Amino acid sequence: MSDVAPIGPPAAKEGATQADADSGLLIPDTSLGENIDGDDDVQDTKAAKGRAGRKSSSFANLTPRQEVYLGAICRQIAQNRFLPTPTQDEVFVGDGDYLAIGAEFLGHFVRLGGLKPTESVIDIGSGIGRMAVPLTQYLVPGKTRYLGIDPVADGVKWCQKTITPVYRDFRFQTVDLANELYNPEGKVAGDSWKLPAKDEEFDFATMVSVATHLPPAEVERYCSEIFRVLRPGGRLFMTAFIVRNAEELAAPKCDPRLSGLVREKDKPCWHLRGENPMAAVGFDEGYLESVLAKAGFALLRKGFGAWHGDKSPHYQDILIAQKPRRSSK
Repeated sequence: MSDVAPIGPPAAKEGATQADADSGLLIPDTSLGENIDGDDDVQDTKAAKGRAGRKSSSFANLTPRQEVYLGAICRQIAQNRFLPTPTQDEVFVGDGDYLAIGAEFLGHFVRLGGLKPTESVIDIGSGIGRMAVPLTQYLVPGKTRYLGIDPVADGVKWCQKTITPVYRDFRFQTVDLANELYNPEGKVAGDSWKLPAKDEEFDFATMVSVATHLPPAEVERYCSEIFRVLRPGGRLFMTAFIVRNAEELAAPKCDPRLSGLVREKDKPCWHLRGENPMAAVGFDEGYLESVLAKAGFALLRKGFGAWHGDKSPHYQDILIAQKPRRSSK
């Protein structure tokens, strides 16, 4: 892996104009994400094709030029040895290459979720900053803010010590949420907690590998709270394991690590046989959609992941939902 100099925040680059900073990609006269029309019923299925020829369905509907520059930024992030990176011993959640996976999700946030460089982000389950670090290279300093929430104090402390001193718009907070897997001694019940944020404070919310470790009642509470803190037009980006039917779990193409999922009696969730119930949680198809609708969201996109054995650019299933905009009447 070659050494790459720090990318730095968009506005900090030498010779960058304010318009360039707004784009987040330093493309003159181009602003990433500005051609999203924001209608409540948007569901753009057009494909964006990058220089490498890879296609992905894009809510943001990037131009070819924007796609090339986004791909370049993601590749630079994945190779940038100057960015904050925890040691292997410090990583308590997730596997694989820390920066490469974070860069991959930045691409998903922009291409699939329409994240703009000037939008504020709340990251539920921020862990040890895997999503936050790439966002430091995309969100425009002084125009936006990031808040990461996690029940694991050690991960939050690492982020506060390593990320916040360099990127002042990035804040991290521990919430002592009880979770059988990550925080069994937690004092706050996940089915009744309140996000430490004001109403309509953020534009974009992420729940990456969070619903995969929660029971149904807590998923419902999380979605309700996220709806509260999002501004009208804000989006929720959620990953999950959606079980389409029991038969697919036994299919050769399904990830064998999840073939042991067993449905809980009289509940819409699935757990791995013989493991901690929160080690991997799946949900009946249609359940998460109903939870989002109950919270007030409009579903923009649902995409099945590669864990099913399907050809997909992402491993887990992805749901993107939007808080309706206020009526102009």
